Amino acid sequence: MSDESPTPSSSVAPDGETSAETVASTDDTITPAPQRRSFWVGLNQPFAVGFAVTLGALAALLLGLAVSNLATVIIYISFALFAALGLDPIVRALERKGVGRVWGMVIVYVGFLLVIAGVILLIMPTVVAQIAQFIRDIPSMINDFEKSDAFAWLQTNFGDQIGSILKDVETFILNPANIASITGGVLAVGAGIATAISGIIIVIVLSLYFLASLNTIKASFVRLTPAKSRAKVTEMTEQITDGIGGYLMGMVILAFFNSVVAFFLHLFLGLPFPALMAVIAFCITLIPLIGPVLYWGIATIIALFTDPVAALIFAALYLIYMQLEAYVLTPRVMNRAISVPGSLVVIGALVGGTLLGLLGALVAIPITASILLIIKQVVIPRQDAKL
Repeated sequence: MSDESPTPSSSVAPDGETSAETVASTDDTITPAPQRRSFWVGLNQPFAVGFAVTLGALAALLLGLAVSNLATVIIYISFALFAALGLDPIVRALERKGVGRVWGMVIVYVGFLLVIAGVILLIMPTVVAQIAQFIRDIPSMINDFEKSDAFAWLQTNFGDQIGSILKDVETFILNPANIASITGGVLAVGAGIATAISGIIIVIVLSLYFLASLNTIKASFVRLTPAKSRAKVTEMTEQITDGIGGYLMGMVILAFFNSVVAFFLHLFLGLPFPALMAVIAFCITLIPLIGPVLYWGIATIIALFTDPVAALIFAALYLIYMQLEAYVLTPRVMNRAISVPGSLVVIGALVGGTLLGLLGALVAIPITASILLIIKQVVIPRQDAKL
């Protein structure tokens, strides 16, 4: 008889199958699945954790610096993309009339460049001359205003502080050192003009490339989505791009109408600087919804220094035009644009203008409209499908 204790062994049934006892013993010896390591276990190696966290923070900092340094390039690309979307409806209209897309682009850009050249050659010299005349006429305008009934009413109600404020404003404006300090000096002004010209050229060239490859860009974007969703994404992409294009073209048309009305009102009422005020009206009224109101207030205040009666007439007539634009022109011009509630228009314009200035105010409304379209056609149907 052996002193060795018996060791467990697998018993095999006569037919070659493993017995139930062996299966039970095998199940009892199954190694449990490894548990997931807790985050706090990593704290046992503080050097490695600190090094990883530091690398992550450094990468985020470098990414933020890169985005900050590329802000100008991002603005150029955004302007060019929105310009391409704004010009695309014109090119597509020419295509529907039998003109090839390449020739349609040539026609659009040649016409666009001719308009810019006409503005520079015909309007800009007058605008520059009127800016210089405005600076020269500031003392006489202030003196005339001090002799008006409006100034007498202000002085009666607010005291002699009004006169001292006007004198301080006149002294500040007419001092070349103050103007130089505001603009950063002659070299800074020259560098700013050169940067603006180069930026315009870059935007024009980029918009030409974007317009030529717009269909390819949209097709490539659609292919990034799952195959089952491509039909819906294609439809939504077309709606968004058509809406943005219609909106941008509509804003330019409405701003042009505002500038024409401002020019003729200043001309017929005998108010100074009609060409300058027309250019200012075009730039300010590009801001959606609040742009015409801003220009109305600014132009009325400037006109008060020349002729209070003419200023009141201008304010009344331009206010009538604003109602005409809101109820007649805007629905007709913006019939292809995506509709956005008025409250969101104001909020979007304020947020976009605060973040990116004029560009932000221009692109905020199309972006808001696109988000609303996605919510209506994607988010809400998914929520409705849930029980």
